[in-house]
Amino acid sequence: MAQNLAQETAAADRVIVAVFDGLRPDLVTPELTPNIMRLAARGTWFREARSIFPSVTRVATTSIATGAPPTVHGVVGNMFYHAEAMPERVFNTGESEHIRRVEAHHGGRLVGVDTLGDVLARAGRRLAVVHTGSPGSTHFINPRARANGHWTFSMLGPAGTQTPEAVEEVVAHLGPLPERALPRLAECRHAGRVMAEHVLPQLRPDVALVWFNEPDTTFHYKGIGSPEAKAAVAEADRAFGVILDWVEAQPDGERIAVIAASDHGQISANVAHPLFDEAAAAGFALGLKDELDEAAFVVTGGRSGEIRLKDADPAALARIAAWLMEQPAVSHVFSKPRNEVEGEIPGTLSLGLVNNAHARSPDLMFALASDLGTDAHGLTGLGIMTPGDVPLGGGMHGGLNRHELNSLLIVAAPGLGAEVTTGPAGIIDIAPTVLGLLGLPKAETMQGRNLARPARQEAVTARHATGSGAFSQHVDVVVEDGRRFILSGGH
Repeated sequence: MAQNLAQETAAADRVIVAVFDGLRPDLVTPELTPNIMRLAARGTWFREARSIFPSVTRVATTSIATGAPPTVHGVVGNMFYHAEAMPERVFNTGESEHIRRVEAHHGGRLVGVDTLGDVLARAGRRLAVVHTGSPGSTHFINPRARANGHWTFSMLGPAGTQTPEAVEEVVAHLGPLPERALPRLAECRHAGRVMAEHVLPQLRPDVALVWFNEPDTTFHYKGIGSPEAKAAVAEADRAFGVILDWVEAQPDGERIAVIAASDHGQISANVAHPLFDEAAAAGFALGLKDELDEAAFVVTGGRSGEIRLKDADPAALARIAAWLMEQPAVSHVFSKPRNEVEGEIPGTLSLGLVNNAHARSPDLMFALASDLGTDAHGLTGLGIMTPGDVPLGGGMHGGLNRHELNSLLIVAAPGLGAEVTTGPAGIIDIAPTVLGLLGLPKAETMQGRNLARPARQEAVTARHATGSGAFSQHVDVVVEDGRRFILSGGH
């Protein structure tokens, strides 16, 4: 606690954070992303930076905001069942109506721990956000934006933000919002303009964060290595370049720190496996989304998913866990902790091992198999998903493949030299780094560290494994300074 409360030495007057949703670090190249590379030439690039599990956007967004994994902040999936707040259907964290309802149940504090926005507000500092993603992602990056007196712009319009006046202000200054089209080139371009022509010169916040919805959206629907995806990556990079140009033109530009990050990576989906149909055929009564009336279990899917008891005997949980461990498509099964490594159900790993052991965590989580094969565009990483709206060959994330977990993270700040490092780092370090650069202590609940300072301990890497019968699973982790990052998982 003493270190958390200790005053940091300020290294920057202002901080800019740019998040490129879903961008894999191996796609950051001089040809495709010259502006990110321009930042890397003067900053520290954490090449082995990691997301969280499940490696999905709204969980990652909340982890960026809180400097902590789901075990701490409790947003445990993009979709999860919250029986007390929404008993009739699964909570979709991307939908405004769902968020309003669940937030009301929690008295406005679904995220019950301090966020970057909260700490800044208490210190009299201001956070401005320019967001091109879903209402959920916009909300969870600063869940108490209005109460904090902060400013959040949403590319979706006034309904996508707690501060609709921010949208009205930008429209009055820069004209109408762009029409939505895939790839989201116009939205990325406009986000760069909003930052460089309005937020940075006019609002002058202590921290400005821009969230580009590309390349994630186009990765999903056109494939990670497709021409459309490359166009999306390049356009987001150009928009970032406009921001860098503005910084470099300022007389105090050397006092403005810039962080470039992604919230997770992606791999290509090469199989859509009907896992839930097979479970129903095996006699398990499952409920998805709003079809819960006859369900014994509530489930969600994707590259990973959750299973919760609804109206079933608790002994049925062990039966469905055993069934999952017999399925070749399933790589991992997690349950509530029996100890640090093992789950309470034999053969399962602990949810605590993957930093997802909150009171709102499910009874079971599973991840589907993946490998390091190459896709049609020559990119490494193939994985199984449950059927959904993403086409075969499209990008997916949420699982434990290293290319889903490996995220972009570059920090350029006064006193921090140009370097490429493979040391442990991740999205939970972003908020503590921002606060440290401004000379502010991190919140006590933030598990990340200030990356502008050296680590205090040596990193320790370990493989944790368990299984049942023919089923064997493992997770590789690295621990440093009290933080645990998931490197990858296999079975």
